[in-house]
Amino acid sequence: MRALDGIKVLDLSRTLAGPYSSMLLGDMGADIIKVEQPGTGDESRRFTPPSWNGESCYYLSSNRNKRSITIDLKTDEGREIIYKLAKESDVLIENFRTGALDKLGLGYEQIKEINPRLIYCSISGFGRTGPEKNRAGYDLLLQGYGGLMSITGEQGRTPVKAGMSIVDLTTGMFAAYGILTALIARDKTERGQFIDVSLLDGQISLLNHMATGYFATDNPAGRMGSAHPTLVPYQAFSSKDKDVILAVANNGLWEKCCHAMGWGDLLEDSRFLTNEDRVSNRSILVPMISERLSMLESKEIFERLDDVGVPCGPIHTIDQVVNHPHVKAREMILEVEHPIVNNLKMPGFPVKLSETPASLKKYPPLLGEHTDEILVELEFSAEQIEELKSKRVIGEFEGNTQCLS
Repeated sequence: MRALDGIKVLDLSRTLAGPYSSMLLGDMGADIIKVEQPGTGDESRRFTPPSWNGESCYYLSSNRNKRSITIDLKTDEGREIIYKLAKESDVLIENFRTGALDKLGLGYEQIKEINPRLIYCSISGFGRTGPEKNRAGYDLLLQGYGGLMSITGEQGRTPVKAGMSIVDLTTGMFAAYGILTALIARDKTERGQFIDVSLLDGQISLLNHMATGYFATDNPAGRMGSAHPTLVPYQAFSSKDKDVILAVANNGLWEKCCHAMGWGDLLEDSRFLTNEDRVSNRSILVPMISERLSMLESKEIFERLDDVGVPCGPIHTIDQVVNHPHVKAREMILEVEHPIVNNLKMPGFPVKLSETPASLKKYPPLLGEHTDEILVELEFSAEQIEELKSKRVIGEFEGNTQCLS
């Protein structure tokens, strides 16, 4: 049994934030029906390079445990299919521009008339209210607009983004969190509700202590590379052979660190007694530590600090981390059987439930792979399905040949 068995999700979203959200729900057992445009599908199917046997890695990474149906939402017949699906669904997820689905008759107020118990999750760049509600939003744009790029990178250098799509992915997590909360609320109220999730709101939430620190001091944080504004030493350093992380987060760890590394002079130095002292004298202490660590092999540093429980470690590349024995022991790399991609691998389930664990039931679907199956479940006859195909309301499944013109 999985926790969300029996929950049906109608997923009209595409690209990353929405699909990632629905994938998280699918991993926990929800039946995800992914609605795509006939012939083209989710645009992330064309986000290459890289690709794997012609399949976009971008698409593959966020669409497992789903079924794909192709429907032209601009047709009356297509919208009727959506209405039938919505009537039987618990959740609808969409990330269209503000007002776009309302014009098609698929907005929350219209869908609520069909199914008052439906939870309608709307994901956008800037939210469904406010003066910027009509602006398009992408991860990079919101990393800049939301303040993340102002605190990422090194002082005096060109702004840089986070290495992965952190705004999209965390927005997907927030959406899943909102959906699960609304499902619990529905058990109490018997009513669904509208969920407004935006990339901007999620990014503002992630500012967390950085924003609170600004309110307290009227001094916005800036770029500090790998260093921490509140903790020292807490950053990357260069050893004799490779870069390493040293994370001394409190005074007790500082004492252990100094004893293990033979830095008695630093431990007794009045400039570095407390973390507040070390932050105030960062420009003096960090170069001293850098010089000392640069003369040692990383292995020796790790052995000394690990023995006394001081957090430290390497800076892994992606190939190193996904092949690490501990990562494999945590079952964080899934091997997925796929009709096109041999030996498909992707990150696994980050949440381990003891009684209702996540599981892999379906590979990322081919475009329109389940169109007929889903329509049969809605009691469409074979003749009706063929007629819808002839009118191009739904797409013809091409088997292992994806039509992405």
